[in-house]
Amino acid sequence: MTKIKLCGLSRLCDIEAANEIRPDYIGFVFSQKSKRYIRPEKAAELKKRLCPDIKTVGVFTDEKPENIAALLESGVIEIAQLHGLEDDKYVRQLKLLCKKPVIQAFQIQTAYDIVRAGQSAADFVLLDAGAGAGTTFDWKLITNIKRPYFLAGGLNAENIVPAIRSLHPYAADVSSGIETCGYKDKAKMAAFAAAVRKENAI
Repeated sequence: MTKIKLCGLSRLCDIEAANEIRPDYIGFVFSQKSKRYIRPEKAAELKKRLCPDIKTVGVFTDEKPENIAALLESGVIEIAQLHGLEDDKYVRQLKLLCKKPVIQAFQIQTAYDIVRAGQSAADFVLLDAGAGAGTTFDWKLITNIKRPYFLAGGLNAENIVPAIRSLHPYAADVSSGIETCGYKDKAKMAAFAAAVRKENAI
């Protein structure tokens, strides 16, 4: 059963849509260089309006571990997702600080990237074409990975079905594929979730 993660939510209407659609995870982006950046204070406000059975993931790029741990301990987020140059020492330090789940993202270009992902100290890995690139990568590279992973990169309601059929990822992570003109689109959010659930039911 592939889980659903809708990432880059930043408005109250996004949260209201998520409450109706009920994904397994939603993501708040705390990387300031991202166009989807959200202030921690705003995320805290939105978290209060989110259905409690939807887990919140915070996306970070080379942030100080103490800052991530503070957000995890406060309950604004429940899982940290790392998209920078963080190494295993960093991951272990973060886990010692807060003992919360960690997802480490890897840009997949070669078979060696899969080896690195397989050795990560994080609880989960996320396999992507690039940081917010909105494009797919060569899925043939990851057919033999031995650990649960979040599949990301250029996913949408149309291509997620063949992805699930061939790869069986732990979770499908979508951001640009559920947007229109740079903003989350409720219809696209719902269509993506419906496609995943329909395939899961087969």
